[in-house]
Amino acid sequence: MIAFVSGPVAALAPDTAVVEVGGVGMAVQCTPNTLSGLRIGRQARLAVSLVVRENSLTLYGFADDDERQTFELLQTASGVGPRLAQAMLAVHTPDALRRAVAQGDEKALTAVPGIGRKGTQRLLLELAGRLGEPTGAAATSHPAGAAAPEPWSEQLRAALVGLGYSAHEADEAIATVTPAAEAAAADGAAPKVSQLLRTALRTLHRAH
Repeated sequence: MIAFVSGPVAALAPDTAVVEVGGVGMAVQCTPNTLSGLRIGRQARLAVSLVVRENSLTLYGFADDDERQTFELLQTASGVGPRLAQAMLAVHTPDALRRAVAQGDEKALTAVPGIGRKGTQRLLLELAGRLGEPTGAAATSHPAGAAAPEPWSEQLRAALVGLGYSAHEADEAIATVTPAAEAAAADGAAPKVSQLLRTALRTLHRAH
């Protein structure tokens, strides 16, 4: 099993980092938060989880071992695959997820794209006792189900800056996607950061 990859960052995309390891470019699927801490040309060390499918081998990367372990534990629940587990970690920190499960917080889980109310109740039941107890003294997750744009906006800004855009360019791109994000929030759905990031990048490409 591959526990981590370490080397210079060769490329960054909206949901992928390419890390050069021994002359080989390893494509690693990452959340916007993880990508925001990477810079092309700089050394990176990502904890990874290898997901093996019949026709594919996919590496999922994380900022630390706690995120990776949480990612793998989440998949022990029925119906949770790597994509959904990664989406949960894109919205909440590992400790926030532990707290949500420990407290039976349905709102926290419904803030994750792809999880409905029925799925939330099942996940809370199945994950109870599997993730462990929260370790932090204070909540570190984004506000669950919040309609305010701050959580998605902060993630999106960090991802854009991490991809090499200036803070000014990032803010301009965020402004173009804000109406769609606010409309989603008004309908009770959490804005999808990955989708907003793709739209923002198209806007930036047109501007250049």
